[in-house]
Amino acid sequence: QVQLVESGGGLVQAGGSLRLSCLTSGIRFGRYAMGWYRQPPGKQRELVATIGSGGTTNFASFVKGRFTITRDNSKNTVYLQMNSLKPEDTAVYYCNGKYSTLTYWGQGTQVTVSS
Repeated sequence: QVQLVESGGGLVQAGGSLRLSCLTSGIRFGRYAMGWYRQPPGKQRELVATIGSGGTTNFASFVKGRFTITRDNSKNTVYLQMNSLKPEDTAVYYCNGKYSTLTYWGQGTQVTVSS
């Protein structure tokens, strides 16, 4: 059974930091491109950052320089370090894994940034 389980969300003041984790099981993690997406209240889900199986990263323009995505293949886990958080970063953050035609999602973790 494939599982992607996010953790690390919560309430933080503007300017603060959070680190999200996504622990996976049931997949050959090292083969998968992993990503973080978010869905702000009342809006569509959007890409935040991705990291390929080889470590290549890609970031949405609105998080460049503030967020970092990393992966630890020995722990089957992908991380999103979020610094200098803004109220507009408030959203449910979802972990995503892709390999060939396979795509899996986590259940999401809430991040709320207060002003």
